Amino acid sequence: MADISNLVNSVKGDVVTEDQPSYPAAIARWAKNAERKAKVVVFVKSAEDVAASIAYAKENKLPFAIRGGGHNAASASSVTGGLVVDLSRYLNTVRIDADAKLGYVGGGALWRDVDAEAIKFGLAGVGGTVNHTGVGGLSLGGGFGWLSGRHGMVVDNIRQVTIVTADGSILTANETEHPDLFWGIRGGGSNFGVVTEFVYQLHPQSKTVYAGPVVYTPDKVEKIVELTKTWLSKRTADECMIQAATIQNGFPAFVLFLFYNGSEAEGRQTYKEFLDIEHVFDGAKEIPYEQLNGLQNAMVDHGRCYYLKGTTQKTPNVTSMSDILVKLAQGAQEGHFAPAALHEYFNLDKVNTVSDSVTAFRRGLDPGVLIVLSWDSDVSAEKTDKARAFANEIVEIVARGQDGQASSYSNYETDAAGGSNGDRVIEDSESPASSVEGNSKWPADFDAKAKAGFGPNYPRLQKVKKQYDPELFFNRWYPISPA
Repeated sequence: MADISNLVNSVKGDVVTEDQPSYPAAIARWAKNAERKAKVVVFVKSAEDVAASIAYAKENKLPFAIRGGGHNAASASSVTGGLVVDLSRYLNTVRIDADAKLGYVGGGALWRDVDAEAIKFGLAGVGGTVNHTGVGGLSLGGGFGWLSGRHGMVVDNIRQVTIVTADGSILTANETEHPDLFWGIRGGGSNFGVVTEFVYQLHPQSKTVYAGPVVYTPDKVEKIVELTKTWLSKRTADECMIQAATIQNGFPAFVLFLFYNGSEAEGRQTYKEFLDIEHVFDGAKEIPYEQLNGLQNAMVDHGRCYYLKGTTQKTPNVTSMSDILVKLAQGAQEGHFAPAALHEYFNLDKVNTVSDSVTAFRRGLDPGVLIVLSWDSDVSAEKTDKARAFANEIVEIVARGQDGQASSYSNYETDAAGGSNGDRVIEDSESPASSVEGNSKWPADFDAKAKAGFGPNYPRLQKVKKQYDPELFFNRWYPISPA
């Protein structure tokens, strides 16, 4: 590798190597098992710093990763022996144009930054349901949230990005400038470059909402699931919930995270039939809007090991929900994981009115189920394999009695980058070649995961990839083969 001083002299940001005291913090991630020992981390201050970092990585044949919020259970934002561009230290600002209802957000910002700043102006954007998630990964991979019933997905609300592509070009992409690239980044993830700034459409939002957890014992599952079927048939765009099968204090519990975009009085009336079912705790109340996306934070603290798996379920099912609770209790008793299965009942009506051709993120969505397994400190591949097997058993339970093929949400896949331990299918020691076909080290089913993740949009994404990244320089998340 060339003298690191060449890199230090070419960027205005901070360059961290493994011999420096700040190195452990520089490679730390939300999921401890997603940490990798990079050769160098660059805390960039500008798009020009990103371009210089890309040039250095290419010159020295270093694998490359992008870290925004670092909230990925796989190693998508980390890389062994390579270079990591980290946006979180400096490119994390949020600026609101209240008149235009636009948010100008750095690629390293967190959703809590966006929520807190926008609501000062009576505005909000669609964001995730865990507010210490970074804006970059969620936005580029799709993005559901509590406001999706009103405003669609995050990708539907991106108006423009500033992006650094594989050849070091700093581009503005929107509906009129580089529209093919703009289409690709809205669902195609980090396959096309490093986004240093997002411009989001914001929407008028009341400063308080009704939201919070209501906890039930497992014997109430049948009543709740049957009531959910009725509720789903008549709910409005202002109401949604997450139903979490989980373990609390060593015992199975069924938690409803309720949301109503209005007052507590309206929310309690909306969910009266659910609240009339006997429960052990009611934490739903009127809260400041900026607290909404932090309701689930405690379930996914930083510094633990995580494995995520997503699937879908067309219709709530009493048997599968009950069986999931039994399975989670078994896993908790065996001491392997702290497990949870979250059935996400966001209102998808507006989301599904968007054609597949509008963004790279495919539509025709069913309610999602997110399986979250966490544990303390074992970062071994064997432990991840055990988590994968356990999660797949829960997926099978969800699928019982369901017609049709379940799909999964790409942002929920620990294995999105391929490999048995969450690493991508291209080994970190390999450098990108000029074409997928020309590198015999790449497996024949190289793009199988991407094909499954992107569905009918995959061929078009391959064309965009060939135009902007023909050497597959960006390859840490659902890597797309150029064609």
